Amino acid sequence: MNRDLLRDLYAAVCAALLVLTAVLVGAAIQHRDGSLRVGWPPLLASWDPHVGPGTPAAVVVAAAVVAYGPTLAARLPWRPLLLAVWGTGMAWTWSLALVDGWHRGVAEQLTTRNEYLPAVGRFHDIPAALRDFTRHILIDSPDNWGAHVAGHPPGATLTFVLLDRIGLGGGGWAGTWCITVGTTAAVAVLVAVRTLADESLARRAAPFLVLAPAAVWVGTSADGYFAAVAAWAVALLALAVRGVRPGLNGFCSGLLFGLTVYLSYGLTLMVVVAGAVVWAGSSRRRPLLFALAGFVVVPAVFTALGFEWWEGYRILVTRYYQGAGGVRPYGYWVWANLACTVLIVGPATVAGVRRAVPRRHPAPPNRGDRRLGLLVTAALLALLVADLSGMSKAETERIWLPFAVWLLPACAFLTGARGWLVGQAVLALLVNHLLLTGW
Repeated sequence: MNRDLLRDLYAAVCAALLVLTAVLVGAAIQHRDGSLRVGWPPLLASWDPHVGPGTPAAVVVAAAVVAYGPTLAARLPWRPLLLAVWGTGMAWTWSLALVDGWHRGVAEQLTTRNEYLPAVGRFHDIPAALRDFTRHILIDSPDNWGAHVAGHPPGATLTFVLLDRIGLGGGGWAGTWCITVGTTAAVAVLVAVRTLADESLARRAAPFLVLAPAAVWVGTSADGYFAAVAAWAVALLALAVRGVRPGLNGFCSGLLFGLTVYLSYGLTLMVVVAGAVVWAGSSRRRPLLFALAGFVVVPAVFTALGFEWWEGYRILVTRYYQGAGGVRPYGYWVWANLACTVLIVGPATVAGVRRAVPRRHPAPPNRGDRRLGLLVTAALLALLVADLSGMSKAETERIWLPFAVWLLPACAFLTGARGWLVGQAVLALLVNHLLLTGW
């Protein structure tokens, strides 16, 4: 066994020990005083071994990706590969969601009192609802919003309002939307990696983007949808700064970045990933001007309609500490959040990140590797800033999906892809079949 592989395995074992420690320490704290406010620390889940309609399909998809994924990723023409990644990713995500059955796994996920759909009926007059939005954020305010509506800018809720307006109302359509859009994040990541780094790296990363344990939470949580919007913003920025239709791609990237920060306050940290793209891509200013022009559109529209982002965030901080955020201990979650990240990205990604993060010795062998390493490092930095902020105590298995998808391409640096893919698949299957997750 060569030294690099041995170090990869050490990294994966250390990550597993981190998860085990978070489980044991979390169980002790939860048993003592219940302050963690989750059923199966560090995840918002409960112990519930089960199988379901999606079980056979999940096993078949996992086996097929392990057996044929690396070969097909190397041989398929580029555009068919992107379609294959999206299609297979949807099959993987749908099958995992359906392990819990259609109603519990998909149709009811976004309909609970803390989710978005119960608020849809209060947006009959959208401008009036936006003007009044911040008045209902605090827990002690009249008709206060549920936790997720209050915890996000109104762009998140408006997505489901607009789906309802076009006849796609209800939990089934909402879940379908989140899975369909959320699984395109893998395609966006591949486009960005190919554009900034190297096509061969993107191809090697492709099976890992398909078989990511994160799929457990992409199906079905709105954060999977948020992750895709942010990923396409980054991908279009990468195309723009590399000279591919810089005006159009730059403007569209800006539009999506503007939408991103009105889907989730915490996704302002995607600026770190965007900065890495600009640093790696080009010194030309023209694409950035178009991106800036696109970015101001969404904030201008929401502000004109009466919602003030900064005011919403200021009130949200108070709301956060009124609820579970004020009870959950920072001293546990500041490191247990990282255990959640291990569970969504898997052992292969941990080993890949070990190789991707720049080190003084040895230096990355070529420019493509360096650029991919920079992209992965930026995502890791954004995630760590979110962690240290204290505004992400628990539930990061879904909240950090937009950052986690940018750690997955680090798997391109690994050798022995099929063995690592087995580890990814087994982790996802165990989590989904042993636990009943909250998303």
